[in-house]
Amino acid sequence: MTGGAQLTPAGSGPLYDVFHTDCPARDVVDHATSRWGIWVLISLRDKDLRFYELRDGIEGVSEKMLAQSLRALVEDGLVWRHVEPTTPPQVTYGLTDFGREVGEPLMELFNRVTRRLMPSG
Repeated sequence: MTGGAQLTPAGSGPLYDVFHTDCPARDVVDHATSRWGIWVLISLRDKDLRFYELRDGIEGVSEKMLAQSLRALVEDGLVWRHVEPTTPPQVTYGLTDFGREVGEPLMELFNRVTRRLMPSG
């Protein structure tokens, strides 16, 4: 269920130049750190979710933006998508191993920010 952009693992070949406009890693980073991409990755960290659960859990995201973000993250190999052939179809999303790896520092960033914003006292 994984696919999409495949990046060269560290130490197995030449490194990508992320400052070059045609670098494939640049698109993956853009999608993972997009306005809604971050929240999708954080939402999926503990369990797989259906589309409506993601939509209802991420306040402010429209169905269109959620669908676009999920499509990009699936293409990048960060998120997997499973469709149950029911009427209507039930679509479930979860993190790939790569998605978990990329999501860890995003979750750490979120935790650091929220700790900083907590009132001391």
